[in-house]
Amino acid sequence: MAAAYRSDRVLTIDGTAPPVWSPFSGFWRTLDGWVRTHGNYPHHAAGLRSGLGMPETADADQVRDALAVRTSSDAVAAITAAGGLAVPVGTEDPALDAVLRSRPLLDVRRVETPAAPPRRRTSLSQDPPLDGIRVLDLTRVIAGPVCTRTLALLGADVLRIDPPHLSEPGWQHLDTGHGKRTALLDARSTQMHELLATADVVVLGYRPDALDRLGLAPSDLIERHPGLVVARLSAWGTEHPRRAGFDSLVQAESGIAWIESPDGHNPGALPAQALDHSAGYLLAAAVITLLRRRAAEGGSWRVQTSLRRVAAELLGMPRRSEPAEAIMDDPALHTSHFEVADRAVVTSAPAIPGFDFAAPRPWGQDQPRW
Repeated sequence: MAAAYRSDRVLTIDGTAPPVWSPFSGFWRTLDGWVRTHGNYPHHAAGLRSGLGMPETADADQVRDALAVRTSSDAVAAITAAGGLAVPVGTEDPALDAVLRSRPLLDVRRVETPAAPPRRRTSLSQDPPLDGIRVLDLTRVIAGPVCTRTLALLGADVLRIDPPHLSEPGWQHLDTGHGKRTALLDARSTQMHELLATADVVVLGYRPDALDRLGLAPSDLIERHPGLVVARLSAWGTEHPRRAGFDSLVQAESGIAWIESPDGHNPGALPAQALDHSAGYLLAAAVITLLRRRAAEGGSWRVQTSLRRVAAELLGMPRRSEPAEAIMDDPALHTSHFEVADRAVVTSAPAIPGFDFAAPRPWGQDQPRW
């Protein structure tokens, strides 16, 4: 389980660990504190440079120098306005976390709709348990793909759809793409609606406002396609529908970065993308539960959570004043080996015993059909 939870640390391609972080992703000193940026995607790195008034050729050292003469609030505002991603590195806010913990970690609701069309499956008693269940994967990065990777492991037919204009880092898909087919398709196309019409589950991982604009909000999907199970993940929660984010940014703003500081002067990070992986496994468990409830009770169902809500849950758990000694056997003992497009790929083994991952497929190379 520990290896699967840190699967990006186990991944190798042709014997080499891929560069997981862009030089434009990290902690940076400002005049009055620290900010955390995320620039793994080229358009976010471009927004970072643009917000700081820098040319496209600016390197990480120039970004560091530009941030050092700005306040954190000014830097975050400028970068965000330009389409980049940055947050102030904040301290823990127990009152806010208590409010967030007063809400469900997994917000599950049944939605009353007209009678759903007959489904191909009415129970989950087969082996594998999700055999025949169709899952449309509209997620990116880690949390959503971990959810759908787990559903594929249990036998679901998972089809990941990405927009044609937004590429995915190759290593990232190899880490979480096990057992899925992966295609490129405009969300507004007729073909997308045909896929939705015969899906059992839709997993959403884009900003709530972006889903609204595309007509892919959970309420819209369920209204058009009664009987769906819809799982939605966002970074900051539906109360911040326009705000983009990643695990590293939520860790930084929520106070985790200072709790994990190695020396009390420099912010740090958890030894895993813990918010992503926790959210992914929680959503997968919820989807399986709701498929069972749909089989028993009928109806349409939706579940949602956010990385920020998961962070509040972790911040409310008991903690040590000092890190415990790490006790874990060699991660190499818990790996899966594949050949993907003539490349030797080593990834973590599944977290669920008794099941084996199918190989990831090359990103975007399948047809968008069931």
